[in-house]
Amino acid sequence: MDQEDLFRRLAVALAIGLLVGLERGWQTRTEADHQRTAGLRTFALTGLMGGICGLLSVASSPIVLATGLLALTGALASFSFLEATTEKNFSVTGVVAGMLTFLLGAYAVLGNETVAVAAAVAMAILLALRETLHTWVRNLTWPEMRSVLMLLAMSFLLLPILPNRTIDPWEVLNPAEIWLLAVLIAAISFAGYVAIRILGDRKGVAVAAVAGGLTSSTATTLSFARLARDHPESSKLLAGGVLLAGATMLARILVLAGLIKPALLAHLLWPVAAAGVVLLGSAAFFLRAETNGTAQQSSLQLRNPFDLGTVLKLAGLIAVIMVVAKVMADQASTAGLYLLAAISGIADVDALTLSMARFAGAQVGLAEAGNAILVAAGVNTLVKAGMAATVGGRQLGTLVGGVSAASLAALAALVGLR
Repeated sequence: MDQEDLFRRLAVALAIGLLVGLERGWQTRTEADHQRTAGLRTFALTGLMGGICGLLSVASSPIVLATGLLALTGALASFSFLEATTEKNFSVTGVVAGMLTFLLGAYAVLGNETVAVAAAVAMAILLALRETLHTWVRNLTWPEMRSVLMLLAMSFLLLPILPNRTIDPWEVLNPAEIWLLAVLIAAISFAGYVAIRILGDRKGVAVAAVAGGLTSSTATTLSFARLARDHPESSKLLAGGVLLAGATMLARILVLAGLIKPALLAHLLWPVAAAGVVLLGSAAFFLRAETNGTAQQSSLQLRNPFDLGTVLKLAGLIAVIMVVAKVMADQASTAGLYLLAAISGIADVDALTLSMARFAGAQVGLAEAGNAILVAAGVNTLVKAGMAATVGGRQLGTLVGGVSAASLAALAALVGLR
């Protein structure tokens, strides 16, 4: 590397040490001088030392880098032991942070500077959130811990080993895609649980609804419907969440279609906007209606972040619908475009939206493609209303169903005026 590149990389190594040292120095700012093992200057020098050792290891031998790390670790561990003996503080975080700062300084010189800086920022954030993380762990219940482990196992143990190809005669069922859907549903349920626990009922439901609507409004509806079944007194609040997720789904349709085929917006914008306004306005009304003197206190007694059995049943149902949709589409040929859109909308609108946006103006006319997307969105809205009624109970079904019907009427009226 040339001299300019060399100085830049050493500057990055020093900056990494300064970043970590700033956090470490702030944490121990109340201690007297010379009463702490390592602070701003020590960590800055550690990062620079890692960079220098990295350069020396290239010029001479990798043993230089290993020796530097061992020497630093020994020094930090010795002073940490003295500090622990005096103050009865047995934390090893400072020693690990010093070792990692040294290694990131070396990697900034020998490897990718951006990755080194990103890792340093992540380390600084973890160190700064010490009290927050410890409080969270102390308050963590066994059902929450079990749910986290189950979600991680579903995502990183089972998903990678499932075949990512179709295995049925109709070439529809992809085990990896279906399991990914199950993971998505479980993650949305858990995210909603965490949001409600942290933010309270009203804000938690709103945040979970928007986040869920960006990924799967159907899964979000199922999650809220299960809550409504256990807490019918909160049906109005949860209905607001379901409707807000639906409004977010409609906005997502416009964004996807607009990015792939901007010409489609002329056919979609006003009908989708009309339906979205009805959903959004009703959601705001229901969410605000729950506001009272105890609005920030959680009345939703959440017992289980997500129910794996329910998740698997829904994923299985969608798999069946996918097979039926494929069989009917094959029989209906091109004349069944809207029928296929309606069947696709039972489970999801994204796949059909992406397909129609890709084919619009070529294999499919713009108007027909836009109408197919609207059919899928309308059917999906009706399905979620039915899900709210069957899973969440009569009160939730009535609220969601009534507003959904009004939103579809607004959509149909704008389509007729188009």
